[in-house]
Amino acid sequence: MNADQRNPDQIPDNVIEAILNHIPFDGWSTVSLELAASDCGLSKAEVHSLFPKGIADAIAAYGAYADKNMITAFHSQDPTALATMPVHIKIRSLILVRLEQASPYKEVVRRTLAVLAQPQYTKLAAHLLYTTVDEMWRAAGDTSTDYNFYTKRATLSAVYSATLLAFLSDNSADMAKTEAFLDRRLADVARVAKISGPAKKMFETVSSFFKPSL
Repeated sequence: MNADQRNPDQIPDNVIEAILNHIPFDGWSTVSLELAASDCGLSKAEVHSLFPKGIADAIAAYGAYADKNMITAFHSQDPTALATMPVHIKIRSLILVRLEQASPYKEVVRRTLAVLAQPQYTKLAAHLLYTTVDEMWRAAGDTSTDYNFYTKRATLSAVYSATLLAFLSDNSADMAKTEAFLDRRLADVARVAKISGPAKKMFETVSSFFKPSL
């Protein structure tokens, strides 16, 4: 595509879509980022302006891209069905949509988790997890601002994180094992009335990384 024909708003997403093809071979690296930029007809200077912090910014953009696609797909369902869908079913649907979209890119997910497990990316990992579960709750219609805000996000963080690991080891063609695992975790949550005070403290700490207040 000619540089003059590019839509500036689409360029970051285009780079993320391109880099997904390189990560299985070169990981989250400068090499992958530059190859993706080349695929999109961008110079090194242009890609640096998009991701000034390099891989950290690219991973953050990947998280935002995946969140956006999840929400778009969720809201593309029949409006009447969504309007009558119980909240816990909406949450289940959102998690499964997210994992189905990630299914062709399991190696990317593995590589991403490996990077985020490194100490220097602790803040970014917390930010990405928090943002994803917050997007899920808001898409499901949650408007809480009290203590429930923390308990819901803490609970969903635990469920989503565990299900993500189950998803990575699921070799079934239709994600049947992942769905079964998710349903067991959601059933466990339904039997727990509340999360103790430390959960609130944990989420106050996490949110302070990137928000002035909640």
